[in-house]
Amino acid sequence: MFSINLNKLKSLCAFGLFFSAATCLAAPQTDDQLQALVKATVTPVMQKQDIAGLAVAVTVDGKAHYFNYGVADKSTGQAVSENTLFEIGSVSKTFTATLAAYAQASGKLEFSDKASQHWPELKGSAFDQISLLQLGTYSAGGLPLQFPDAADSFDKMLGYYQQWKPTYPAGSQRLYSNPSIGLFGFLAAKSLGQPFDQIMTETLLPKLGLKHTFLSVPASEQKLYAQGYDKNNKPIRVSPGALDSEAYGVKTSTSDLLQFVQANLDTAKLETPLQKAIALTHTGYYTVGDMTQGLGWERYTYPISLERLLDGNSTPMAMEPHKVKWLNPPQAEPANVLLNKTGATGGFGAYVAFVPSKNVGIVILANRNYPNGERVKIAHRILGELTR
Repeated sequence: MFSINLNKLKSLCAFGLFFSAATCLAAPQTDDQLQALVKATVTPVMQKQDIAGLAVAVTVDGKAHYFNYGVADKSTGQAVSENTLFEIGSVSKTFTATLAAYAQASGKLEFSDKASQHWPELKGSAFDQISLLQLGTYSAGGLPLQFPDAADSFDKMLGYYQQWKPTYPAGSQRLYSNPSIGLFGFLAAKSLGQPFDQIMTETLLPKLGLKHTFLSVPASEQKLYAQGYDKNNKPIRVSPGALDSEAYGVKTSTSDLLQFVQANLDTAKLETPLQKAIALTHTGYYTVGDMTQGLGWERYTYPISLERLLDGNSTPMAMEPHKVKWLNPPQAEPANVLLNKTGATGGFGAYVAFVPSKNVGIVILANRNYPNGERVKIAHRILGELTR
């Protein structure tokens, strides 16, 4: 059981955020009342954003709660469930960061290593002066959001990196980038002696206990793979690209992704290198405004206002360079923080957030790429109720 602030709920009711007076008679104290809160929060968003299917998973003190709405595929009418596989886009970066941190915890690399130490073909390029940590925190010097079309394949990316020239001094600016964290994961896998997809599938995911998380969905699981829909409601799924697995290629369910969140909240059952790895991903390396950059995860002091959390997950934060203030030494996870990550592909939208000090977290997956702000509002409201 858990308690949710009654006055806050009454204010939500007063603003018409619930559908019936009966729903608003009491603060949620049971699973049914939590379900009412979640439904009342997400249903208007689904209607406004024309989302076919959406799944929410919440963990409270280690207990999982699942809430599923709509269909995974309009053509079949298959209902969404906690086992439906969604593309999670850039939430994949949290897995990549965990693998790289695992490589450091296992003694296979140091974040201070220069990138060219782990890929000799990069020697003589800008990557002689760029560290793995700078790649993992989008501060390599201006690597773009996406690979240029002409370089967006595995066989062409090396030439792109060899010729690329920084726009800013390494470590001075944050510019959110798939080629940056993608290379971070690629080099981490090299240090572990296996291709990224193999080391992720055969080592990291099993160590996390995740059995329904994939880089390539096998034939036996295709029936669970949701159909994504683009802005014109046309069916779409993610296309291959350079370092797609590392940057945006994970497909998973709310059940598995919530288990990953629970592992981040409580590492006690994990082996020591993986415990250390998760701590490294939660570590703060620099700040930009209210956001402290971890590895994959982005961190905020909690509680945090909705406005500030929206700012941290805004389009300018993703698309524009920002001057960074490095923390020296890096800051281990403080007592009261929220960690989060958004993700999207052409037909899917994802958001994950959790508050370790309160032992709560939320996963929101949908088969439509709808605005980050709407996802953040859902999570902020539900977590706000659970942490009061």
